[in-house]
Amino acid sequence: MCDEHLGRILDTMDELNLWEDTMLIVYTDHGFLLSEHDWWGKNRMPLYNEIAHIPLWVWDPRSGKKNERRQSLVQFIDFAPTLLEYFNLSPTSTMTGQSITDTVATDQPIRDTALFGIFGGQVNITDGRWLYMRGPVTPDNTPLYQYTLMPTHLPHTFDVEELQDIQLQEPFPFTKGCRTMKIASGPVHKSIQHEFGTLLFDLENDYAQKSPATDPEAESRMVDLLVREMKRLDAPPEQFERLGLVDA
Repeated sequence: MCDEHLGRILDTMDELNLWEDTMLIVYTDHGFLLSEHDWWGKNRMPLYNEIAHIPLWVWDPRSGKKNERRQSLVQFIDFAPTLLEYFNLSPTSTMTGQSITDTVATDQPIRDTALFGIFGGQVNITDGRWLYMRGPVTPDNTPLYQYTLMPTHLPHTFDVEELQDIQLQEPFPFTKGCRTMKIASGPVHKSIQHEFGTLLFDLENDYAQKSPATDPEAESRMVDLLVREMKRLDAPPEQFERLGLVDA
């Protein structure tokens, strides 16, 4: 959303006096590297703060808070429960997010970690102080499977070669009893992710992420949190193998 469009929305809300009963959430889906960390773009590189720590503005007429900052961790998955609560509706049983109503009002934490990443890339977790980026342990970035009912990449459907060894996956807890295709990932997700390795950053003292930290105690704690969250969210078993977390 550009500044001009946002300005029009805000002007309209003023004209129609909507601020008293309308919640407004403004955010972006991701950031974009403009040569930071010697990268340009957002897809293949580690998900540095310039990409993952995005702007977020919230107006909640119930609390009326404005011109204040919050430090608690929130994620996209928290927006749906927040909007449902605003209309006195309950979240569904499969939603993993939490309402940010109290976070907006008083900076009340709703989570102690945020887990994020991109398919085939590093799996990342932060507690707000430390950011841990766990990379694949083998150069070929395997085992790595895509689970889908629609075998389609962004520009085209899966190639015939990709479909030669389709398996049928038993349901995950979040697929509501439905089985999906299990398809081995192609070469696009192979070598480069291993080159990045595993990285630990102390965001309190190095928010720009210029120098990976060496702190065995902090890394051990972040590994435990990573494993906990991956299990809680029903990550496929081979993801633990891919990341070298089988014995964690």
